[in-house]
Amino acid sequence: MLQLYTTFIYQPFFNLLLAIYYGLLQIPGLPYADIGVALIIFTIALRFILLPITLASDRTEDERRQIEAAIEKIRHEHRHDPVAQKRLIRKLFISSPRVIGAEIVNFLIQGLIFLMLFRIFSKGLLGADFHLIYDFMPDIPRPLNLSFLGIYDLTHPNFTLNIIQSMVIFAVELASTLTSPFPTSRRDIIRLQLILPIASFIIFMTLPAGKKLFIITTLSFSLIFILLKTLRRFLRGRFKPTATTAIPA
Repeated sequence: MLQLYTTFIYQPFFNLLLAIYYGLLQIPGLPYADIGVALIIFTIALRFILLPITLASDRTEDERRQIEAAIEKIRHEHRHDPVAQKRLIRKLFISSPRVIGAEIVNFLIQGLIFLMLFRIFSKGLLGADFHLIYDFMPDIPRPLNLSFLGIYDLTHPNFTLNIIQSMVIFAVELASTLTSPFPTSRRDIIRLQLILPIASFIIFMTLPAGKKLFIITTLSFSLIFILLKTLRRFLRGRFKPTATTAIPA
């Protein structure tokens, strides 16, 4: 299983990142041809590759909200009967395979990306995985410039990028709350806009800064996606054709 993951997932994306880095080195006069800039381009490319999955997940958002509301109702109505709670919630999940499937696929993808980036920045770019570079790849100058803008070493934890990451998470969750057509409870606001950024700061504190730069970039992409989706919804409502009443002759 590990070999399949390495061959079909890790190795192609590892080479893609190095190819982008090599391409940056070929641009004359580029001030920051480093792995950090390459990672930002890599992240945007990855988000476009995964865009069909993102759009599919967005289409199931309404159904997911309905499931969450149904679960809350079951827990409230059967708060004194945990056996009935489990039975009804299980029945609800079975009746919603598309939503549950989308959530599982999204979780697996995020897990694979996490493992891939952790390996890339903890040892891959340091030389442990250079044997995985494809034979047709150009000769990439070594050692690699493993920094971002000449300031941040992406192979080690970085406090500043960790702070920025938490701020971007807060901005995305705030935008999601303000633009969502669904009602948001006070508990959800506290959990998503306060607890989530703080928890992410603590969890990612000891991880390589490259992982944080990836999260900052991908969440910035998500923020733009949310704003574009909101703009489209606004324009549809603004220019929605209204029914006209026929005037009798």
